[in-house]
Amino acid sequence: MAEEAQAIDFDKVMVGTIEVPEADRLDLDRLTAWFEANVEGYEGPISYTKFKGGQSNPTYRIDTPGASYVLRRQPFGKLLPSAHAVDREYAAMTGLYPTGFPVPRTYGLCEDPEVIGSKFFVMSLADGRSLWNGALPQCSKEDRREIYNAMIDTMADLHTKDPQAIGMGDFGKPDDYCARQISRWTKQYKLSETEHQPKMERMIEWLPQTIPPQHVSSVVHGDYRLDNMIFHKTENRVIAVLDWELSTLGDPIADFSYLMLNWKNASDGRAGLLGLDLAELGIPSIEEAVERYVARTGYPVPPMDWYFGYNLFRLAGIMQGIKKRVIDGTASSAHAKSMSERVTPLIERAYDFAKAAGMPD
Repeated sequence: MAEEAQAIDFDKVMVGTIEVPEADRLDLDRLTAWFEANVEGYEGPISYTKFKGGQSNPTYRIDTPGASYVLRRQPFGKLLPSAHAVDREYAAMTGLYPTGFPVPRTYGLCEDPEVIGSKFFVMSLADGRSLWNGALPQCSKEDRREIYNAMIDTMADLHTKDPQAIGMGDFGKPDDYCARQISRWTKQYKLSETEHQPKMERMIEWLPQTIPPQHVSSVVHGDYRLDNMIFHKTENRVIAVLDWELSTLGDPIADFSYLMLNWKNASDGRAGLLGLDLAELGIPSIEEAVERYVARTGYPVPPMDWYFGYNLFRLAGIMQGIKKRVIDGTASSAHAKSMSERVTPLIERAYDFAKAAGMPD
């Protein structure tokens, strides 16, 4: 499985490449020297393009006569503390790759900003299917169920790996995950705040006081969803999970509930499923998804309204950071502006779930 994870076609993942804009150009002489010193089997010369997507970390396709790679770097310019953690992405994939968990092969991390102007890492590029629309309109009923089951099973397999046993015991603090995440995203939100949001202030006050107990610690992805994974070309199984920027050790139920939010999000051509006839499509219901996850992990899954509110609060913090970078002119994607407009709707939905979980007025 790990070998197949090298077969990621990021043209599909990132919706194609473009000529590198002037502001995003790299020093190819210095990059070539770094490749020569760090990338096993490298033979130049290098040519490169930039993937269209990726609001957080600019991502490039690196082509050589014999192989292709993916380079992920931090944005140029001033960054929020702990944001754009390409080193964390690199560490997660480097740690998981030897276990057989489906991630790309990593080739090296460069923390010297003198090479291209920011921290970056390089990983493999290969071939597979990227799926964006949660309704999977191109698939049969049977294929849809298999794809969703594979997505749930792959997450369960991540959550049942013992971090100590796989050498990732120091990947993060194992306890108090939600408390740490609430603190982190509250700080990030405040650092990038552009307008006063009373409902966000209420969430900031209420969430830390009502955190459910964390029963186990595992590697958590932090952004596990359909379009952050690659499926085999002809088989309905995951061959690569991508975008580990938010990964750490933590509460697997918080991670799982983030995936389950797709069942609560309106169908809009992306991962949302609300409003679709799931039985007719062959997609598991949220109850079936929870049952499958519990059967594979043995972890109890409580009512998830608190977790849904928490995850939407966290997303609002992330989107607020993007909004601030749009205002400051440092956002790396053409999609960033539309993403930044989601802040207030996310806060509204987070507030509604918190109310359903018992938050008083």
